[in-house]
Amino acid sequence: MNLERKSGILLHITSLPGKWGMGELGPEARKFGEFLAASGQKLWQILPTNPIGFGYSAYSSSSAFAGNPLLISFDELIEEGLLTKHHLSRFPEFDPHKIDFPAVIEARVKILNGVCERFSPTKAFRQFCKAESYWLDDYALFIAIRETQGDASWMEWPEALRDRDAQTLKKFAKQHATEISHHKILQYIFSNHWKKMKDFFQTLKIDIIGDVPIFVAGDSVDVWANRELFLMDEQGTPSVVAGVPPDYFSETGQRWGNPLYDWTAHKKTKYEWWTNRMRRTLELVDVVRMDHFRAFEAYWEIPADEPTAENGKWVKGPDGDLFQYLQRNLRKVSSSAKASTDKPRFGKKFRLGDHVIAEDLGVITKQVDALRVQCGFPGMTVLQFRFGAEDMHKPGYLPEGKEDRVVYTGTHDNETTKAWFKHLDEETRHRVRIYLHTHGDHIHHDLVELAMRSPARWAILPLQDVLGKGRRMNKPGTTTGNWDWRVSADMLTTATVGFLKEMTERNAR
Repeated sequence: MNLERKSGILLHITSLPGKWGMGELGPEARKFGEFLAASGQKLWQILPTNPIGFGYSAYSSSSAFAGNPLLISFDELIEEGLLTKHHLSRFPEFDPHKIDFPAVIEARVKILNGVCERFSPTKAFRQFCKAESYWLDDYALFIAIRETQGDASWMEWPEALRDRDAQTLKKFAKQHATEISHHKILQYIFSNHWKKMKDFFQTLKIDIIGDVPIFVAGDSVDVWANRELFLMDEQGTPSVVAGVPPDYFSETGQRWGNPLYDWTAHKKTKYEWWTNRMRRTLELVDVVRMDHFRAFEAYWEIPADEPTAENGKWVKGPDGDLFQYLQRNLRKVSSSAKASTDKPRFGKKFRLGDHVIAEDLGVITKQVDALRVQCGFPGMTVLQFRFGAEDMHKPGYLPEGKEDRVVYTGTHDNETTKAWFKHLDEETRHRVRIYLHTHGDHIHHDLVELAMRSPARWAILPLQDVLGKGRRMNKPGTTTGNWDWRVSADMLTTATVGFLKEMTERNAR
């Protein structure tokens, strides 16, 4: 981990302001970068940028490699000549504070379909398709098939398509070449818009922190095309699924339902799929938050027929073996990296520990912590979890944590700090007041201040806690009402810039 003290903001791209229904990879993203730079921030943490899936969540995506076409910038498309204001003249007006996913998706997809029809393949497009073919070919084919099947899960497709019969797939690809090409075009445009945004943030010297969900969705191209890497039968039916035991968020645990990896099969390939996934992710972002890190040491295995996560068991994961392979494999500069200056040159100086944050929340054992330290990954300290009576009475205990951590007031899964404080029991609320020397009238800023002055090298603040406005992004264990919060441009005031900058400088970040 870079030892320089830094701070930054947690805000997903979809939450950015803008007039096209949701946040995009365009001018509003660059304006937010200018807001960060003006307030002294050096980090921008986002959520996964893969296509959204069930419940509009990117944690249940159709692909661990593809970008979300809904993030393509309409303003950039106008500048590129692929879209005109006339095409957008009947685009609906939407609530600037909330994403109406069904309506926004329908409206944006209609526009993007027109863009694909007007797009003329170029040499650059063909080069992109060749360089990214290791994931792009299967992805475009998968999405095209799913559309012909009424968006049914691949487990419900006709047997020949479900089981990837070579002749059937070849015939389908020939018959649906236009649709397949359109999905590749959208990925090409996404890639170009992403690069333009990332290049701008590099000029501001702001690093982007991405997110790698540990598990993939069962109904994804990752599983359809790589069935042998997961614990399931030939028809794609898993015997066990992923989740976590009862915890802070849920009395019955969380039954995520994702298929579990066959780690023995992964090792036989020298973790090729994981290497490709990490390489692809680090082409887009500077640092990744490794979601649910503890599952690499041991994961919670739930029988597939269990309705909750209560009756699972801990099963040993790949442990340090995976990360040793990733370190070695990512040091090898791929042929695509040599061919393009846009690719990161990992090489001999590459150190995985400089690019990973371990999300070590939940049930953390000595073995999990030892793995994190062995890998050189900083862990996460979430202040909302740090005021329990048992911990506060330990000698030398500090809620703000230690130096080798990334400190947060809360994450995208937490309530806003104002809502958290309001819902605390009176005993815990009293402990918070005493420790922070506050009445709690501005608890969000009190907790932000604690994060900023903590010994943790990096401090990440959800924008809702900086503003004292907004709603939580996600409530774990629920499938509705999540991921839809947006900030409006009028909330990003000069007063907020001044507040953040003063506090950042005062705490040497």
